[in-house]
Amino acid sequence: MAIDETIREQALDWAVRTGDPAFDDWESFTLWLERDPAHADAYDRIAAATEEAGAILAATQPANDDFVPAPPSRRRWMGGVLAMALVAVVSLALWRQTAPDLYTVETAPGTMQLVDLGEGTKVEIAGGSRVAFDRRDARYASLEQGRALFTVRHDENAPFRVTVGQDRIVDVGTVFDVRLDDAAFSVAVSEGAVQFNPDRQNVHVAAGQILSRGADGYRLGSVDIAQVGDWRAGRLSFDGESLGAVAMELERATGLSFAVDPASANRPVTGSILVEPVRDDPASLGPMLDVGITQQSGTWVIGTR
Repeated sequence: MAIDETIREQALDWAVRTGDPAFDDWESFTLWLERDPAHADAYDRIAAATEEAGAILAATQPANDDFVPAPPSRRRWMGGVLAMALVAVVSLALWRQTAPDLYTVETAPGTMQLVDLGEGTKVEIAGGSRVAFDRRDARYASLEQGRALFTVRHDENAPFRVTVGQDRIVDVGTVFDVRLDDAAFSVAVSEGAVQFNPDRQNVHVAAGQILSRGADGYRLGSVDIAQVGDWRAGRLSFDGESLGAVAMELERATGLSFAVDPASANRPVTGSILVEPVRDDPASLGPMLDVGITQQSGTWVIGTR
């Protein structure tokens, strides 16, 4: 399994942190492992390498006080191992100083949060979302779930990077909205541009464009600039999106529980929905979308009439 540099850095950071006797944040570590199979693979490789180095170092130590000095060739070999061990110790210290110091901002459905990264860069996070940041690198973020609008001060020498699952977005002087759900991903640009996966697809997404991924792969299309990030003003806009995706966005924005009848989940929806009226009266979705809506055990179920 290929492991990108960001995941490798995260794994190194977790390896150093979990090796500290005072470490007690096992819940966050477990969540990180479970979030992506590549996380566990990267951590296992680092742990295995550490264990092997420890075993080699232990094998070079005298077993008792009657230890007889080895012949010159063995001493030279031991010197090499000890030198490698010293390099490993120094490297671990450097990793601890330079490895990402991640922290996570998670919002509850129906809420929003602004994260100001300084120097003209900020991230507005929608409800029901989770974004990781690096205390040592203000030019990095990772959208792990949900939606966020990035307003970025462009710096050609230190471009802002956003990881979204296995994908990577690099800014080119930008305001852009990123969304990640279980089955879909999109990035819509209202100002400047972003480069999507520069080392793979290398797709340039300019202002007024949206790159989305669904069951049929990636698609680059047009988007009304005014609609990019309009969820911040209490409006949700859709262009041919499934009713299932609409229900997910409504739940994220209102804090209410929505579900869709499986028979209607793939029905396309185009248009805008004001959040506040739906929060006040979820049944108003019925005539608005020409659907049936019923409440079942605290969940508003959307289906055909």
